[in-house]
Amino acid sequence: MDPVIVQIRSELQGNADPEIQKTSLRFFREDITCYGIKTATVMAIAKKYWKEVKGRPKAEIFGLCEELYKSGYLEESFIVSNWAHALSGRYEPEDFLIFRRWIDAYISNWASCDGFCNHTMGDFIEQYPEYVNELKTWTRSGNRWMRRAAAVSLIVPAKHGKFLDEAIGIAGLLLTDKDDLVQKGYGWLLKEASRKHQAVVFDYVMKNRKVMPRTALRYAIELMPKEMKTEAMKKDW
Repeated sequence: MDPVIVQIRSELQGNADPEIQKTSLRFFREDITCYGIKTATVMAIAKKYWKEVKGRPKAEIFGLCEELYKSGYLEESFIVSNWAHALSGRYEPEDFLIFRRWIDAYISNWASCDGFCNHTMGDFIEQYPEYVNELKTWTRSGNRWMRRAAAVSLIVPAKHGKFLDEAIGIAGLLLTDKDDLVQKGYGWLLKEASRKHQAVVFDYVMKNRKVMPRTALRYAIELMPKEMKTEAMKKDW
């Protein structure tokens, strides 16, 4: 095992707190494995060891990331998210398949999904927009985290007004998904898209509100004026 991984795990274990671990578990319905460390401390550790590894070849860093993912620990997945995003200036098209495999194979909770997809996948799609339609294929996955990833990978670009058509398209593909964490994912995407395209998102919600799960609908309209929220939430069917 690479000495850096050994050092990271030693430091994580040294910072583990049973009380924080107990609190962390309350945020998840699925089973998770965690040391019990405040996120700020994990990020400090990630940045500390990033200084040691950033000069290595990208493939080697990806190998370290995979080793961290394989542990199954929440905090180690956060370090992957930090490092993968730090590599954004070095992304290449073929990295897409690696990122897709990581999501499918290693991500098992909403925090790891969002931490990785919001930033790494968001940056990748902005750099290589021709891959945005690949996200649509993820909506058909049997893996709930792949389906959530399809939506949350566009959160940051959508917040800045980008990929509106694709965001609407992904929301449409996930519209009647039965999984509430997927519903929250695409509802969140619509909410961020509404920052710059409120009328378009409101129109979409109004056209689909009879079949859109209430969970997704509430997320989608969260930033809208009260009168729009009232109109969208009316139970007139």
